[in-house]
Amino acid sequence: MEEREDLRSILPYLPLVLRSSSLFWPSQVVEALKALSRGPDHSKVDSGELLFLAISDIRHSLTLTLSAESLASSAADGYALFFDDLMSRAESAKWFGEVVPALANLLLRLPLLLETHYQNADELINGGRDGVKTGLRLLDSQEPGIVFLSQELTGALLACSFFCLFPITDRGAKHLPTINFDHLFASLYDMYNEKQENKIKCIIHYFERICSCLPLGVVSFERKVLPLECIPFHVCYPKANIWSKSIISLCRLEVYRSGLIENQPNEALEVDFANKYIGGGALHRGCVQEEIRFMISPELIAGMLFLPSMADNEAVEIVGTERFSNYTGYASSFRFAGDYVDKREVDYMGRRKTRIIAMDAICSPGKRQYGLECLLRREINKAFCGFFDQSKCQQYLRLFQDDGFCRAQLDQDVKVSSNNFLFSEVPTTHFATNEGILEDQRIRNFKEKSTQCLDHQDEIGIATGNWGCGAFGGDPELKAIIQWLAASQALRPFISYYTFGVEALLTLDQVSQWICSHKWTVGDLWNMLVEYSSQRLTGETRLGFFNWLLPSLSSCDTTMVDTMHRP
Repeated sequence: MEEREDLRSILPYLPLVLRSSSLFWPSQVVEALKALSRGPDHSKVDSGELLFLAISDIRHSLTLTLSAESLASSAADGYALFFDDLMSRAESAKWFGEVVPALANLLLRLPLLLETHYQNADELINGGRDGVKTGLRLLDSQEPGIVFLSQELTGALLACSFFCLFPITDRGAKHLPTINFDHLFASLYDMYNEKQENKIKCIIHYFERICSCLPLGVVSFERKVLPLECIPFHVCYPKANIWSKSIISLCRLEVYRSGLIENQPNEALEVDFANKYIGGGALHRGCVQEEIRFMISPELIAGMLFLPSMADNEAVEIVGTERFSNYTGYASSFRFAGDYVDKREVDYMGRRKTRIIAMDAICSPGKRQYGLECLLRREINKAFCGFFDQSKCQQYLRLFQDDGFCRAQLDQDVKVSSNNFLFSEVPTTHFATNEGILEDQRIRNFKEKSTQCLDHQDEIGIATGNWGCGAFGGDPELKAIIQWLAASQALRPFISYYTFGVEALLTLDQVSQWICSHKWTVGDLWNMLVEYSSQRLTGETRLGFFNWLLPSLSSCDTTMVDTMHRP
């Protein structure tokens, strides 16, 4: 065990001790957890106040570093408020009589769960023949990789978060987000509001569910990276000429004025409007799209343990999380609405076919969002990073060897040998990606170009909405078009767009139909977006992109005309 690089990378952030090739809890911690596992008659822990005292005692029994670390000052008050005042007597009796003992038992099994995890990690993919690493480790910035966790191990890690057992001293230096729950409970006491109480209710419900029936599936977390410098047999960070010269057809755009991304019925990557620190304010006071997703599917929180903040050329894809809670409302009106039974199918590795892509937009971009620096080097390439599957790179490049995209890619210094290197001779390389490992290597046949927007039901599309808008301040029309372009360039068959009732997007379906009817390519639409953004930046226009492109829309004329701006 001591020789494992993956374990060595994450060990400073775990509360366990490694000695003689074994992971274990200190003996005092074992005794404290055993006492809790026997129930309140033995442990005397039957209230939030006493629970936090037990948590503090366990922390002091761990390493000197952890015992010296202070938790949020109001954490004790928050635990007491929730479990002693806000929870009913019947719920409290069940929590302390059944759930806390079960969580203590789960924590006692954590060392064995981790050892079993590492024993199997090297052979999880194709019997280990491809050398794909899947073990729990720090997935550091600019290092693409994937981690597979059983739902049982994930539950044990989240129990550590609830008991505030993870070391925190060095997390800031590694740009890691909050992982313990002390701030979640402290925020409840410091500035009480119902949405914070209901966030905690979702977490408590998750623990109640897994303690009554332990889930047996698998969850994977993948850091996706678009290389900034060209690497052979990779699709790299696109420059402007790749977008302007692209002849890829635009994918199908489906517009939904109501509904939620997490309820979409298709095989699709569901976009998490993320903070660069994954999870955002989930364990603090945040309660918008990302934080709500983390509350109703708490297994997402496990990624906050080992995923440092995302750079401009990175995104995080998570597959297999189970949803446990229903909810109503948004932000201050968010409310826990009872149990949710997740009926999504599972793949052959035991992962639910729920695919989430976390990608962060620029916050408060103002007028600079119309500049090429933001438009290209940040937003569209960030979305492309999230939407593209690097395992399909070889097929991607081979497919376009005669097209403008490929020539533009070669302009990025991808070296071709003097004997006119053929893409068909590219050696087979195994990419450790969620789709590359588990999905068939299917790709659109652009050599038989359609005269309409492409429709490929057998591939995984994109489900998204107003990414980078709302609290982040982005232009909804701009962001909608950026995501459509990125999904198309990434060879996705469709993009399902949920407008959440935003007025600026009322004509999105009309605009997209007009664009598709004129057979625009990615390059055509990109060039129009650049022209518009330039005029918006210089003040030549104050119109939204849709009305600028089709002025008839502003006069309520819904007729599709072709006499306006053309590429």
